[in-house]
Parts: sequence; structure tokens; C-alpha cells
Amino acid sequence: MIEVVAELSRGPVFLAGEALECVVTVTNPLPPTATSASSEALAWASAQIHCQFHASESRVALPPPDSSQPDVQPDSQTVFLPHRGERGQCILSTPPKILFCDLRLDPGESKSYSYSEVLPIEGPPSFRGQSVKYVYKLTIGCQRVNSPITLLRVPLRVLVLTGLQDVRFPQDEAVAPSSPFLEEDEGGKKDSWLAELAGERLMAATSCRSLHLYNISDGQGKVGTFGIFKSVYRLGEDVVGTLNLGEGTVACLQFSVSLQTEERVQPEYQRRRGTGGVSSVSHVTHARHQESCLHTTRTSFSLPIPLSSTPGFCTAIVSLKWRLHFEFVTSREPGLVLLPPVEQPEPTTWTGPEQVPVDTFSWDLPIKVLPTSPTLASYAAPGPSTSTITI
Repeated sequence: MIEVVAELSRGPVFLAGEALECVVTVTNPLPPTATSASSEALAWASAQIHCQFHASESRVALPPPDSSQPDVQPDSQTVFLPHRGERGQCILSTPPKILFCDLRLDPGESKSYSYSEVLPIEGPPSFRGQSVKYVYKLTIGCQRVNSPITLLRVPLRVLVLTGLQDVRFPQDEAVAPSSPFLEEDEGGKKDSWLAELAGERLMAATSCRSLHLYNISDGQGKVGTFGIFKSVYRLGEDVVGTLNLGEGTVACLQFSVSLQTEERVQPEYQRRRGTGGVSSVSHVTHARHQESCLHTTRTSFSLPIPLSSTPGFCTAIVSLKWRLHFEFVTSREPGLVLLPPVEQPEPTTWTGPEQVPVDTFSWDLPIKVLPTSPTLASYAAPGPSTSTITI
């Protein structure tokens, strides 16, 4: 019996373009007092990162898979296929790397191996939606002699910041000697530079503040004015807005605002409703604020963006956008009196109206949500960073 443990040194959340580092420890759990005949051996172990794509058949119409290039020996249990047994199809994978070959462990002996790989920038982010799912995993395959391959999977969460694909790594002016021993160091410098550049772009995009005012009106007149200080946010930030109802000519009785994501299937992949499909657009509410504003002149709200949610993105099959969804309840009577008169000639009893005819309408304001620091996302929404399997 051999125990294999894979541990991510920095947590399970990464930004595309960063280097993933994992320590794989192989142990013979038998006590050292066992006989030498109890030593265990592994033929080899390999690791690979892959992204699995799964689509809802009722929402997405995918073209038939290309059968002209089938997998090499897909039914063989001795071929390392990281996505074996997974739902959907593998749309992205890194080259496999061999961790070791012909490993023999005596009772109580343990050995550790380091695996490092840069996450591809061109891949989609991790996403579990109503129509599609993009799931990243690090798969480690181990095989004993004359035995099938055993797979150990470590789930990952990948955040993608668009625009890094076109960035060129700056070249030093000094001429450096060409040495194969320097390639790994240069790759590490490039990875560090990309991560730093991504952090600078996030800060620059989300730190700019400028008041934006929107007049809210229905068919009878002005309801109020909505103000927001920025339209680009990061995961974990709060969306803060103000609502001024004092300047409106139409009485607003109640309003609600929801922080939502809109998942939309691209037109060429939409399943037609006539063939049994459902709507290709789905909305998910992440935070909501509701308030009765019968006598309110000015109010505000704050909606937190969950760190566990997915920033906006767009692929060839689906797009995800963020928005603020408002719903207003207004009076049909333009001169509705909701408060007693300030001055009365004699003591009287004032009662409000028992029934008020109302109208309802909604309004959507698009906003942009970008990723945040992977370290912050790992601490605030921790996930499993260690996986274990026994062979």
C-alpha cells in the first residue's frame, strides 16, 4: 500500500498566467519495523492540468464531436488520460510532466516531488453556471507494475483577467548568454512580471471614481435620481449607490435593487425553444436590498460582491455580465398626499389612504466586475488544497 498526497502550497485559487506549485509526497505507511519484503514500488507518476467543459443539453446546442482524431487507446487502463471518467470534454490541457520513474519505498519511507506549471492565459475562467461549466483540475496519475493507473485530482479555481494575451514581456537591452540553465529563471521572472502587471491593471481599473447620475422616470414623470461613484469593481468590493427621491414628481412607494449576473448563450449555440429547449438567458441574484420609501427623500444601499462569484467573461459559447436590477413601485396619482398637513385650523384626525393604485417598472444598469487577488480569494473562500489517495 502506498499513500500519495498532493498539496498546493498557496491555496486553490490562481490567476491565469501564474505558476501553480504543488508538492507531491509519496509514502509507504507501513511501520519501519516491517520486513524488507514489505517495500512498495511505483512504475511512474505524471501530472497535468486540464479544463473540463460541460454544457446543458436543454440550453446549448453543440456541434457533434470530431471523431476523426480519437484519443490514443481510450479504453486502455495503462494510458495516462487525466480526463478519464470526467463529464463533458477536455478543452484545455498543459503538457504532462513526469514526476518520477521506478520508485521503491521501504516501510516508513517517504519522498516528495515538486510540480510547477504556468496556467494558460487563453483559457476560460472557472465557472459553474446554468448553461455551461468550466472546471479546472490538477490530475496526478500513478501506476504500479502490472496494475491500472490510479488518478488523484486536485480541484482548482482559475480567475482570468482579459487583455494579458497581448502583453509582451520586456526584453533587457543587455545581451545575455544563451544557456539552458537560465530558461527556468527567466520563466519565473516572466510569471512574476505578469502577476504584478495584472495587479496593477486591476488597481488602475477599479480605483478611478467619478459620480454618475441617472434620471429615473416612468410614463407619468420623474421618480428620482440615482447616483453611483464607479462602474468597475473587483470581487469582494461593495457596490454603493444613492437614490434621491425628493426631486421626483411621481411618488415612489417602494424600491428594490439586486446585484445579478446574466448568463447568455451565444446565438449560434442557442437551443431553440421549439425543440424542447429552455431560455438561453439565466439570471442569478448575489445580493439584494429592498426598502419602503413612502416618506423618504434620500436613501442609499450597499451590495457586496461575493469573493466566490465569477467575474464577467465571454467565450465563443457563453457570456457572463453583471448588472444592477431595479424594481420600483410608484403611485398612479400624481398628487398623492401621504403625509398629514403641517398646519391645521383645528384638531382633526388624519388617516392615510386605504388603497393606492400603483404601477411597477424595472430598470437595469450594467456594471463591470473584474477578478481580485488570488490570495485574498483563497483566504476569504477557502477550499481544499490537499488531496490524498491510497494505491
